[in-house]
Amino acid sequence: MSVENRDPWTGEVRRHEPDDAAAIERALAAAERAFPAWSALALQERGAHLRRVAATLREQRDAIAGLMGAEMGKLRKEALAEIEKSAAACEYYAEHAGRYLADQAVPTEAARSYVRYEPIGCVLAIMPWNFPIWQVFRFLAPGLMAGNVALLKHATNVPRCADAIAGVLRDAGLPEGVFATLHIDSEQTAAVIGDARIKAVTLTGSEKAGRSVAATAGKHLKKCVMELGGSDPFVVLEDADLDQTVPMAVSSRFGNAGQTCIAAKRFIVVEAIADEFVRRFVQASAQLQVGDPRDEASTLAPMARADLRDELHKQVQASIAAGATALLGCEPGEGDTAYPASVLDHVVPGMPAYHEELFGPVASILRVKDQAEAIRVANDTAFGLGASVWTRDATRGDAVARQLVAGACFVNAIVRSDVRLPFGGTRTSGFGRELAEHGIHEFMNIKTIYVA
Repeated sequence: MSVENRDPWTGEVRRHEPDDAAAIERALAAAERAFPAWSALALQERGAHLRRVAATLREQRDAIAGLMGAEMGKLRKEALAEIEKSAAACEYYAEHAGRYLADQAVPTEAARSYVRYEPIGCVLAIMPWNFPIWQVFRFLAPGLMAGNVALLKHATNVPRCADAIAGVLRDAGLPEGVFATLHIDSEQTAAVIGDARIKAVTLTGSEKAGRSVAATAGKHLKKCVMELGGSDPFVVLEDADLDQTVPMAVSSRFGNAGQTCIAAKRFIVVEAIADEFVRRFVQASAQLQVGDPRDEASTLAPMARADLRDELHKQVQASIAAGATALLGCEPGEGDTAYPASVLDHVVPGMPAYHEELFGPVASILRVKDQAEAIRVANDTAFGLGASVWTRDATRGDAVARQLVAGACFVNAIVRSDVRLPFGGTRTSGFGRELAEHGIHEFMNIKTIYVA
């Protein structure tokens, strides 16, 4: 039975056919055949492949950006930036993998002892729709440079983006079997995880999906990395420079229609500056206009699916019913998926906007007495992905960042993934790391060699 998808803005229906058992077997068998030769290539040769992938991504960026807009509503300018970031990641690992993967001597009583990094085989990547290109290359660039091969199970609403990635790698000349896309459902995915030819699993997605996949991987003793949801605090201290802080707050909350794990979601503002911050924030947010993602004039994307918009609005309504103040938006826009830039003020414990992740263009304002309360409220969450602190005193910001429970804390900058820095969360935001040296080591056999 074909799977139906809708263009978030036009409502146009598209269908694609899921893979059957024979197609899954072909992909698994091809990956197993490809691994020995791919892992045996010199790093320079794998790096040359990755540089061709980067070039091919840039050559095909216009077509791929169009697919991103049609399948999940990505603004064209955001799509092009995502593609460039993916290409740059390929080039980064092509240049730096040699340093990350070099043998590491360890002084012992042996004549020689060292740590060696060896690839493990085929890794299954289960990826989300919100960054349909970057999320894949965030794993794929280091994974391929490490000598692993990969299979991709992408989100069901971005099948053409998934196929486009496979097409880029094919057009760049990568050997058959090094990478393939699977169009499979959750039951098929569980079976693939259990297949002996899959050596590890990486997932970016919801907490629910993470629990399910991690449980399946654990049952089969497979290593996994989980990058799950977040409700990132954006802590505004009383000495923050609002000329700098407010534009960054708007950008962090409403980029990608707010559908970003590391978007600022809880704006924790010290009372002394709260009224002025809120006034400026609402004024700036009101300028954003939801529109066709292919139209350069659009400044806020539609949400990816109608069910996601409906779930977000239920959280907003429940928060208002519990006492939150709607300062902007907070009602669905025209069409199936449009939701305007929205702001909820006076958010307190007991409201969905306080405890849950609002995965869409809704900002929650949490007013606090002072820095100590700001830290307590920022950490009063089940999540732990990212956090940011805003203050004119960088030393003070550093001290606050050290007290926040998160995988990444940024001072006077919005949280973002950077190929040079490890990326991942703690608590229910997941475990393991992607990017930098830490990410390339996640799916390798860290092997001790001791020569007496």
